[in-house]
Amino acid sequence: MIRRLYVNNYKCLVNFELQLRELSLLLGPSGVGKTAVFDIMFALRRLLSGDARVTNADAFPTRTLTRWQDHDLQVFEIEVYLESEIFTYRLEVEHERASKRARIAVEKLAVGGNPLFESVRGLVQLYRDDHSTGPKYQTDWSESSLARVAPTDHNKRLTAFLEYMRKVLVCGLSPPTFVTESDTESPLLARDASNFSDWFRHALQEHPDLFPEFTNTLKQAIGAGMQGIRLEKTGSEARALMVAFAGHDTVDSRRSYELRFGEMSDGERALVALYGLIHLTRGQGYTLFLDEPDNYVALPELQPWLMSLEDVCGDAVQQAVLASHHPELIDYLGSENGVLLRRETSGVVTTRRPEVSAGDAGLKLSELIARGWEQ
Repeated sequence: MIRRLYVNNYKCLVNFELQLRELSLLLGPSGVGKTAVFDIMFALRRLLSGDARVTNADAFPTRTLTRWQDHDLQVFEIEVYLESEIFTYRLEVEHERASKRARIAVEKLAVGGNPLFESVRGLVQLYRDDHSTGPKYQTDWSESSLARVAPTDHNKRLTAFLEYMRKVLVCGLSPPTFVTESDTESPLLARDASNFSDWFRHALQEHPDLFPEFTNTLKQAIGAGMQGIRLEKTGSEARALMVAFAGHDTVDSRRSYELRFGEMSDGERALVALYGLIHLTRGQGYTLFLDEPDNYVALPELQPWLMSLEDVCGDAVQQAVLASHHPELIDYLGSENGVLLRRETSGVVTTRRPEVSAGDAGLKLSELIARGWEQ
């Protein structure tokens, strides 16, 4: 699991440190950096998967530099507890404001304080699992050199870290953008989950054994006579996500019918994605970062999903980090798992655990936050 994230010179995050648990809920008003945290994790995931360069629009373009600072260096560091060891990954991105170009000045990976990988201005030094010195070579500064290291018998620790980071899913669900037809499989879910059908197709192909429980859970969550979900062939490579419903035994004797995924309501599509993220990632070491998962979901539908998520966190799903303003999430998770982000008058964002004291007149945490008393 990711235990710590450090960020400097990214949007509103300056010398910012965030401690995370198996289940964490990021709280705070708009503009304090909750979504920025998710953007950073998505960018790191793409970078370490070899899918992006630092200058990509959804990675670390120059416009993400903190506006009230003159520094041109961004620093990111994550601490991961993996296989009973502490891995520390550090990335330093150097920007040229005039040309809007960026490159990786420093990229390092260590375990227990001992080096596994170092890259300084494109000059890579590899280390073996026993930390003895390995090959040295020159690479492209604009992309992660770590992501390009091929797995061998001598770098199993490095490979384990990369595999972990490639199983970090970061998204804020936007059901109106969901595409019904899939032309390929994708292990990477888009930031808005618009390619959910591609991701679903990949998950189904990799772990069909997880599908029955997922379907049974959806039947209860969506109701309305839902019977199942499947991929229908619509072309040589294309598959359409279809959802089956039971007919109603009425005068017109309507038969069972199917809807294309895009014909379902936004709320129903959100539920399919939310339960899919829990059930189709089970036992595979995934970490989930979900931005405002309560959007599009009705209140009676939200708590059962929250309970399901809480049940699997730290076990079937390695870790989950949520961000939300919704009172239901705040009251359900905030007291034990909440992290309150606050912007100081200096502009610096700080974090702390929220507290409800005996002098708060019996108010819920969400009510304290709404009144501005939880500061």
